Amino acid sequence: MISMKQLRYFVEIAEHGSFSVAAQRLFIAQSALSRQMKELESNLGTLLFERTARQPHLTHAGLAFLPRAKSILIDVDSAARLATSVGNGQSGTLRLGHASTVPLIGKLKDALGVYLECMGDVQIEVSEESSETQLMNLVNNRIDVGLFRLPVLHQLNDIKLITLFSEKVVVAVGPTHPLSSRQSISLAELRDEPFVSIAHPKRGGLSYLTFELCARAGFAPKSAQVYSLKTTQSLLIQAGFGIALLPVSMVKASSLHAIDITDEGCESGVVLAHHERDSTLVAAFVEHFREAFTDSSRVL
Repeated sequence: MISMKQLRYFVEIAEHGSFSVAAQRLFIAQSALSRQMKELESNLGTLLFERTARQPHLTHAGLAFLPRAKSILIDVDSAARLATSVGNGQSGTLRLGHASTVPLIGKLKDALGVYLECMGDVQIEVSEESSETQLMNLVNNRIDVGLFRLPVLHQLNDIKLITLFSEKVVVAVGPTHPLSSRQSISLAELRDEPFVSIAHPKRGGLSYLTFELCARAGFAPKSAQVYSLKTTQSLLIQAGFGIALLPVSMVKASSLHAIDITDEGCESGVVLAHHERDSTLVAAFVEHFREAFTDSSRVL
């Protein structure tokens, strides 16, 4: 059986043209080096060196064997570095899900950018999914990390949640809406306004929060004739079909007008979800985000 040690010894001798020099560089006795080469030639059934009084010369078999031996050593070293990198969470592909209400902007984008700078061999596959879909995909190992908004109505076993930050919720209106001149408003004043968002008491995230805030103000939000889940809400608001309660970060990223809500408790928390039994890669990502938001209980 040919060993990696024998391959390294052979390449060292071939490159320096001397058993004695190779032995010095390898920090072994020349006799031990010669013995390993004889074993290698015995395993191959052919001579690799022509031994002369001055220096060994590669035989035709040795010349043919040298580039392959070098290639094997390079491949093994590369595989070892890759295994170490993956094992330390410094290489691989991380699958990140995020809700449409959690755009990767602001401090989220900054934290992601710093992580990628530090982990140059990591790739991130991003998908936009609802909070419910993210939770199920985490359980079924289809994604590694999820980003969505509180509240979470159905907590699943083995899924851990880390609250990253909280931001205020505002009323988003289009530039020509009658309320566009307002700087602040109470929720009760929105009783007759059509909502382009779907407020629902049995869905988590912003849908539940919208329903809860409106219910607290004494009314159920009235649905607009044209409504949407989250992705196209900004376009519907811009077109004048109605209003929505949105996190301030989403409104700032659009051309919509934000109206501050005077009622208390109008805030939305963003959580990072991950599996309790993370790989080293995911654990490193989670820890990076945990540290990035340690002092950011409120970002906006």
